[in-house]
Amino acid sequence: MKSVFQSIQLIPQNELDQLDDLIITRKLKKGELLLKENQISKEIYFIKKGILRSFFFNHQGDEITNCFAFENEFMASFSSFITQNVAEENIQALADTELEVLSREGLFKLYELGTHWQEIGRKLTEMEYVTLQKRMISFQKLSGTQRYEELYKNHQKYLQLIPLQYLASYLGVTPRHLSRIRKAIL
Repeated sequence: MKSVFQSIQLIPQNELDQLDDLIITRKLKKGELLLKENQISKEIYFIKKGILRSFFFNHQGDEITNCFAFENEFMASFSSFITQNVAEENIQALADTELEVLSREGLFKLYELGTHWQEIGRKLTEMEYVTLQKRMISFQKLSGTQRYEELYKNHQKYLQLIPLQYLASYLGVTPRHLSRIRKAIL
């Protein structure tokens, strides 16, 4: 997590070191739930190793994967984390996963330490918003094949670790259609 904050280049090393006392490490086994729907999210996760997915159940009871997070990325139920209302999604490890965890309380302690931490919080929030908007637009502008190609381009080494039905749900296609897409591309 510190390396990501260093890359933003907004914070002096002595302030960055304040993070050390606030981060805990957590390990998850493949399939383990990190957050369940209707819980309140009180933590932000940085993935050191592994894959997380966020999913929910639609009105028909179908499981819908809405997000994947890979190594060196952040994950949380951001809406729940910000509002402190219950989460509408579940977060699950898709592989054995190692996380660095920052509590909401810890984040607010950092914000109180000065404007550098507030600026980092703002930049990370902006990056999360841009990612969400790109995903929404991709469903309007791109075909399932193009969405898969984009995911493949950015996260090829992880795709074989994600079950087909989760990938298909994330891309908005049927598992059968995803199989055809993969055969055509590979």
